[in-house]
Amino acid sequence: MRVNRNSRTARRVLTGLVAAGLALGGTAAAPAVARPAAAAAPDCSAAYRIEQKLSTGTTWRMCWHYDGNAGLVLEHVSYQPPGESRPIKVLNSARLAQIDVPYDDGSAEYSDLTGAGFAQGLMNMAPGECPGGTIKTVKVPNAWDPQHPNVKGLCATTRSRGHAYRMQSDTGNRVYQTQGKDLLVYTVNKVGWYEYITEWRFQDDGMVHMNVGATGSLSPGDYDAGDGRGWPIGKGARAYATSHSHNVFWRLDFGLDGSSRSKVEQYDSVVSPPARGAEAPSARTTRTTMTKEFAGDAKNMRWWRIVSATGKNKDGHARSYEIVPGPTTRYPGRAFTRHDLYATEYNPCERFASDNLGNCGSRAGKSVDTWVNGQTLTHPVVWINVGFHHIARDEDQQPMPVHWQGFSIAPRDVTAMNPLTPPALADQNGHVQNGS
Repeated sequence: MRVNRNSRTARRVLTGLVAAGLALGGTAAAPAVARPAAAAAPDCSAAYRIEQKLSTGTTWRMCWHYDGNAGLVLEHVSYQPPGESRPIKVLNSARLAQIDVPYDDGSAEYSDLTGAGFAQGLMNMAPGECPGGTIKTVKVPNAWDPQHPNVKGLCATTRSRGHAYRMQSDTGNRVYQTQGKDLLVYTVNKVGWYEYITEWRFQDDGMVHMNVGATGSLSPGDYDAGDGRGWPIGKGARAYATSHSHNVFWRLDFGLDGSSRSKVEQYDSVVSPPARGAEAPSARTTRTTMTKEFAGDAKNMRWWRIVSATGKNKDGHARSYEIVPGPTTRYPGRAFTRHDLYATEYNPCERFASDNLGNCGSRAGKSVDTWVNGQTLTHPVVWINVGFHHIARDEDQQPMPVHWQGFSIAPRDVTAMNPLTPPALADQNGHVQNGS
């Protein structure tokens, strides 16, 4: 469906010879969006720094480097909305942790990051792919073409997203509204016939979206005999493109307020029938502090947040970020893909959700499900798994439209009010009795 298998086998052999490690590179190749930091800069040189003040007044700062297997890695990510005198640290690091691709007919399963040359497949971008932004040059470690290791492959730009908010005053004589702006950072990596767009979108209100979009081509070599594990593509019902799954993992190491010590909380709500005399059903929400490593499944009215151990907003509430799952098709075929979220105690050897690389003792070469073994969470690392079952359609050729999968993290009590609150409403914090 998605890959030339002979090409992939060669890449897997070559990738096995690639030493895990980090490679840096960067020169601007278009009008700059990322500016050198004037103050409170992340701990990296200007070439590897992204800093953007959005038109609504929020500034995002971060460092980047390029890993020989994971591809783009973002580090020291901070957020400074209007009204905050200092940047608020959000993440120590964020990156992809695996793309597991099993085929429905059982003929193949690929670890695209650690076994198929994802990082080496970084694509050059034309200026039109990064409108109004900066394309940075990345030195790709162990590049497929050793004569040309430098790739213009990292875009940083801004995008409008529509309304950030809209509110009509009680008197009806004024409308408060603003149009939101995002910082968008992304790369394109080719694996076989597929091209993955790895997108990180940083909103001016503190929300962060992590998405992977799969595009490119259907592999001309991946067709079956029409036994129910594929879909007919082309004239008649002769050629059935083989169905498969994309199980994408992300690894997030939170550093809220500059500290790795944080806690994970799970919230569950239960709705009960209306009590006697009540007009509606009632709901009760309970909080569970997750003190040990765990594997979690998204359920109706369940959510998680990562809570700062050191920082509070101006209302005295602990800062936190909420995990907001995206649509997913959970793949039951492997133990490591059977859960939506894993929280493990930080271990530098635990880098990939499956097919883990490196010689790290008894945990090396295992998968994230095996790392949930009862350790106390003091420095939690969160692994998010989002699945997509790709059953091809005629519209997938040619080229194949992007299909997206991902999730978000949302600020919860990071600031005392909406960080984009207009000055006229700045006094309306808490129990507001009269609107403006």
